[in-house]
Order: sequence, then C-alpha cells, then structure tokens
Amino acid sequence: MKFMARLSLILCTAWTVATLFGSATILHAQVAPATRPASNAPTTQRLATARPDPERKTYVLHLPGIGGLRGLDRVLIRGLSVGGFDKFDAYDWTENNPGIPALLARERNQKQAERVARMIVAFTTKNPNVDVHLVAHSGGTGIAVWALEALPPNVTIHTLTLLASALSPDYDLSKALTHVDHKAYAFTSLNDTLVLGIGTKMFATIDGKKVEAAGRVGFIMPPDANAKDYAKFEQFPYDPCWMQFDNLGDHIGPMHSAFAAKVLAPLMLNDVHPPASPTTPATTKPAVPNE
Repeated sequence: MKFMARLSLILCTAWTVATLFGSATILHAQVAPATRPASNAPTTQRLATARPDPERKTYVLHLPGIGGLRGLDRVLIRGLSVGGFDKFDAYDWTENNPGIPALLARERNQKQAERVARMIVAFTTKNPNVDVHLVAHSGGTGIAVWALEALPPNVTIHTLTLLASALSPDYDLSKALTHVDHKAYAFTSLNDTLVLGIGTKMFATIDGKKVEAAGRVGFIMPPDANAKDYAKFEQFPYDPCWMQFDNLGDHIGPMHSAFAAKVLAPLMLNDVHPPASPTTPATTKPAVPNE
C-alpha cells in the first residue's frame, strides 16, 4: 500500500511537471511572432503556404492541456503563425485549477466545452467567410471534441487537430466529426509513456477511463460509429524523422514551433501529409473498427 501511494505521488508530480511546463499566458491570448527564435526553429518570416482559397482568412482556436495556458502553447501558436495562419485565440478551460484536478473535473469540463461551443458559434456567425481551425493538446482534446458535439447542426469548423490526446482510444468521435467540414487529424506517439500510458492508466483519461490514452496508442473506431464521418479522420503516429522539427515523440513533442510551422500548418491548410522516414511503411494510421 505504501509503495502504491508513493508511486501515485511520483506520477502525479511528474504529470504536473509535464503539463505545467512553461510560463503562464493570459486568457484568450493573441500571440505575437517570436523575436528570438531558437537556432533550428522557424524564423519569424511567414512561410509561403499556398491556400486552396487565398481570399479566405483563417482563425485558430487553441485549447491547452490540463496544465492550462503555458509558454509552450504560445510556442505552438507562434509556429502556426509562421506557417500561414491569420488570427489566433487560446482559451484556458481549467478555471485556474490546473493539473490532476482539471483532469478529473468532468462536470466542470463539460460546462467549459459548452462555453467553447458558444465561442465557436459567436465567431462563425460574425465571420462566416473565415475558416475555423480547432487545435487541442492532451486533456484539451476532450474539451474540443465535447465542444463540437454541443454545436448546433448548422455550425461547422474547417479542421480539428488533436495533439497527444488524453481521450480514451475507443471514444466515439462520430458526433464531433459531423461538425468538421474538411478534415480531422490526430497525432500520436508510443513514446508518450509517462503521461498517456502510466499516467492515464493510474489517474484516468479526460473522459474517465483508466486506460492508455488515444494520444499514445491511437483511436479505434467503435463498432457503432459512423464510418462516413470517420472517413474524414486521419491519424499520424510519431515518425523519428520529425526530430528535425524538434519533436521527440514525447508528450510535448508536437507543440514545438518548428513542428507547428512545417508539419501542422501545411497539413491543416492544404492537407499536405507530414514527412515520413524511408523505412516507415505508412505515416497515416486509420481509425480501424474495434472488433
């Protein structure tokens, strides 16, 4: 018993350190370009990213993990800005109560998801010609999916991107996907052992299951899910060649600026698939039916 209590404390501390990485940012932060990028990070000059419709503006709404809005979220948005996106907001759904309490606050999280849904409705009503891209990390992916589920039938976003999702693998994304008019993407990594392996098995996923999370092992399409909706959903397991973009395959790997600018932005704007190692058979992992 003492061993299990000690192990629980160690994992709780480790998860908190991982998810509270960086310095806090403000609610609804408008993120400016970096003035001193890292040596191998993208420069502040925007990449020449060709859009299918150059006349349409783009808006990114980012939902952080259970650590709340941190410096690393600002780094992600900076990279997306370099990659060609126009306007950004980042929303802290943890109500200044981050970490494990935010993970387990299911009723509060559902209310926060409804608030995010109202934010999306308000923005799309005011800006009907702007493509909305919803991006979420870790526990924030649960808020993102529940927000889409809460949208009115006539409201959609352009893309959904789930980074290191803390949802359970068999969570049915069908209802959320009906509100995505283009594509939905998930980035996973078997290297994410501490947070989305040991951590979620001990403390639970954001939807309350004590299993390895989808951000580690991938989503599995439930037998009664809508196959038509899942056709717009693609998963990308970690590829070692992404180390050139500062992504080591850990829990915060896909949050780095270079990865956001050179992998996430081209994918979200133009459906350009991430680079893959020559020895990797396929980068895309479909959400196969759960039999």
